[in-house]
Amino acid sequence: MRESEGEGRRGMVPRGVLPLARQGRLVRRMDDGVRRVSPSVERNRDPILAVLRGWLGASGLVLEVASGTGEHVVHFARHLPDHVFQPSDPDPGARASIDAWVAEAAVPNVRPAIALDASAEHWPVDATHSPADAVLCINMIHISPWAATVGLVRGAARVLAPGGRLLLYGPYVRSGVETAASNLAFDASLRARDPAWGIRDLEAVASLARDAGFAAPDIVEMPANNLALSFRYRTASR
Repeated sequence: MRESEGEGRRGMVPRGVLPLARQGRLVRRMDDGVRRVSPSVERNRDPILAVLRGWLGASGLVLEVASGTGEHVVHFARHLPDHVFQPSDPDPGARASIDAWVAEAAVPNVRPAIALDASAEHWPVDATHSPADAVLCINMIHISPWAATVGLVRGAARVLAPGGRLLLYGPYVRSGVETAASNLAFDASLRARDPAWGIRDLEAVASLARDAGFAAPDIVEMPANNLALSFRYRTASR
């Protein structure tokens, strides 16, 4: 059965990403009423951490787009203490959850969550003085309109240092590779909720990234029919 890992992420809430009220059992709150919990995080956080260890440098700044509950960034920060993490989300409730998880975990290498809409033309990031070494986005692309993916890729190109990486995780359709039945069913359920959502073609995302100055992606197959993608930014100009 397809695990709906995308539930609970926030890419551009005002423009079509699944709000908390419609997620039902998939995202719940802790007793403090602030911290949110997504069951999929416990399943996928260690496989994602493993690929991050291979793709990130010894240290650096990681901007996470659509941080959702905040559980991922806390886990990664705890295990990658030489990296600084900047979580973000357009949803105020999600940002409160992120900051509450960070405070509870007492991880010193996570900055306060910032308001960032992936589709926005300008991101609240000082790329001139402090460019990101990596932009990380987990389970957003399939639960947001295509404009969010376009904004994500173009925004990453604006804020990354040359040689930096755009790191994506989630389900994709690949040319020449049979799509799992669970992913086909998941895609149909997403499009039934909102015709602008859906599992994206990997080739379309790679083409968009290439036009923005990224190299072809490194691809790692992940559990539950997901992929981890790493696009290296190869253009020195912004």
